[in-house]
Amino acid sequence: MKLSATLPLRYLFNFSWLKSGLFWRTFVLLGALTTMSMSAWVGMISIVQHEPQVQQISAQVISVVTITHAALTHSAPELRRELLFDLVSNEGIRVFPLEEDDKVAPPPDNALMPDIAALVRAKLGADTRFSSEVNGVAGFWVSFKIDDDQYWLMLERNRIRGLTGIQWLGWASVVSMLSLLGAALISSLINRPLARLTAATRAFAQGKRPARLPEKGPREIREANRSFNQMVDELQQVESDRAVILAGISHDLRTPLARMQLEVEMANLSPEARDGIQSDIGQMDAIIGQFLDYAKPTEASSFINVDISALLQDTVREAERLPDVRMHAEITERAHVMGNATDLRRVINNLIENARRYGKTAGTDITEIDVRCSLKGMHLAKRVVIEVADHGSGVPDDQIENLLKPFTRLDAARGQANGAGLGLAIVERVLQRHGAELHVRNRDGGGLEFQITMRAIA
Repeated sequence: MKLSATLPLRYLFNFSWLKSGLFWRTFVLLGALTTMSMSAWVGMISIVQHEPQVQQISAQVISVVTITHAALTHSAPELRRELLFDLVSNEGIRVFPLEEDDKVAPPPDNALMPDIAALVRAKLGADTRFSSEVNGVAGFWVSFKIDDDQYWLMLERNRIRGLTGIQWLGWASVVSMLSLLGAALISSLINRPLARLTAATRAFAQGKRPARLPEKGPREIREANRSFNQMVDELQQVESDRAVILAGISHDLRTPLARMQLEVEMANLSPEARDGIQSDIGQMDAIIGQFLDYAKPTEASSFINVDISALLQDTVREAERLPDVRMHAEITERAHVMGNATDLRRVINNLIENARRYGKTAGTDITEIDVRCSLKGMHLAKRVVIEVADHGSGVPDDQIENLLKPFTRLDAARGQANGAGLGLAIVERVLQRHGAELHVRNRDGGGLEFQITMRAIA
């Protein structure tokens, strides 16, 4: 529990979350700029208005005390009670005798008070006292003399104070909140075209044809969107030209091979020579097929709901017909994915063929192949996990990455390879187009295991 509670704070204070996206980086930078600007503005206003505010409040206090002193001095004794009542009711001014046993609190603690006290004492006398509370009554208290008698004059606080610290904080909070909302809006406007471009790039990488990006807005955004649209059009043209070339290659190469096969059948050759030539022709045809499969694009528009469970069961039944293969299958029911059924079948067949060739059990001519399919996760996070493993000798750990490279065969497989080294490269290429993950590792107990993870659909 202690570790899980500290992880969010550690994540927050190491600022790694700023790398999550351009929106947050722009928002934080604009927010920091706004906060510094607000702080500078508040500091400047405080400095500029300090002296005028001190002068205004001091003049007000001096004026009230002087007028009250004069009124009480020149009024008839029998009228002073009415005068004090008028001062309280109309002006909010109260006058009390100053007693020695009065409980006097210190004057208000703010940046203006020292300067106010100095100006007021310069006019009313150095013995003028100030207090924020007398005998439990809060207010702004100023002492003055009439002959030898001393009095307290109390003013309402709102008459002698400007904006308090809390008020300053409140206004600053409101302005800061509005500034942060503005920063969020600006960040969103900046990030939106880039987010649209990122989504289109991701869709194109998955083999989809994204909608054309709008060529409007700032010059940089227009040029980026125009370049992307042009790139998509040109690559689509390249794909179309490649399809035509592949069709031509298939026809121009396989037609002579078929003619050679016919001539071998009709030629007066020894059985050994005929078998050798037919084997060579078959190998050439298989290599051409691998080249075509590797170069053939997988169109996302051809994806349909594929019952991968049924597809795996059919593939296992076909592989069981081979005399040198023993299949062990554990396939869950009703596992569905979005994809091209023909390409996915080619992936599984390539993995089984790779295991059949290079994963024979030590000391035998038999290859044992395990095929498993399971569902992991729940709801929207549900995944289909497919595993194809053999019981052979596996490959060195430092050479596993080379298995998926085109035209690559490991040393242990060279003597028995009869292809172009594209089988596993075709597997990886097709799975990338399907948005699937492929992991290759040595199996516990010996052998090589391929694990495919795809998003499941209902």
